Amino acid sequence: MTGYATAEGASVGLRWGWEIRGVNARGLDLRLRVPDGLGALEAPLRKLLGERLARGSVSVNLRLVRAEEGGAGGLDRVALEATLAALAQVRAMAEAQGMALTDPSPVEILSLRGGEAASPDLPAPEALMAEAEGLVAAFVEMRHAEGRALAEVLSAQLDRIATLVEDAAAAAEARAPAQAETFRTNLRKVLEAVDVDEGRLAQELALLAVKADVTEELDRLRAHVGAARTLLSAGGPVGRKLDFLMQEFNREANTLCSKSGDAALTAIGLDLKLAIDQTREQVQNVE
Repeated sequence: MTGYATAEGASVGLRWGWEIRGVNARGLDLRLRVPDGLGALEAPLRKLLGERLARGSVSVNLRLVRAEEGGAGGLDRVALEATLAALAQVRAMAEAQGMALTDPSPVEILSLRGGEAASPDLPAPEALMAEAEGLVAAFVEMRHAEGRALAEVLSAQLDRIATLVEDAAAAAEARAPAQAETFRTNLRKVLEAVDVDEGRLAQELALLAVKADVTEELDRLRAHVGAARTLLSAGGPVGRKLDFLMQEFNREANTLCSKSGDAALTAIGLDLKLAIDQTREQVQNVE
């Protein structure tokens, strides 16, 4: 399930931006990027995300930037003037001793102690975590909105599967007379060709009838539809359960096709497999 949220904050001399984004994944994969000096945020962030999320590849990024300070361009004018005065004194002393000094470049001047404005203090981890709470809440709400829309899609697909299951049941019932006639025809051919023990023959015919019967597959498919609808209405993280249920759907549909022995029933079974596969693809987006 996808999601995205941002947040911003500022303090004296600093501003920062949060970004969290998530994409689909089988499990929960957390990737955190925080600035140097704020490594203490990682553990509580992981704990917070682990409590609110169950599935997805989620990336959280915190970026700090120094706020611009008026026309000074981020320079401490007082400190810079003091540095230039000190350089002038050094030059005068060197010339008094007969020494020649080259002029320092602007980059070298700025690299001297006091040339740049002092780095502002980093924001307190507690304050940042308070912001992270709101960020994660917005992220989760976006995922919930997507989940509600996805639930409607899955509900419609389950209705389609349920309709196909009933169509398969009707086709299985309609094939019964033709199937019985096929058994009788084959039985006559066998009896005319060879002497067969009637008890043994009855056993074989019963076995063939059981192998061709799709009642159990249809009953299990109906049960799976009911279970999937219950999961959708239950709320909470149900993605893995639905994923497993889709495997069971597919298994029953495969068995139905292999036992059909009828063109109409096979065609419905193939449509059923397609509907199940489409539903399974959507289930991959569910937390």
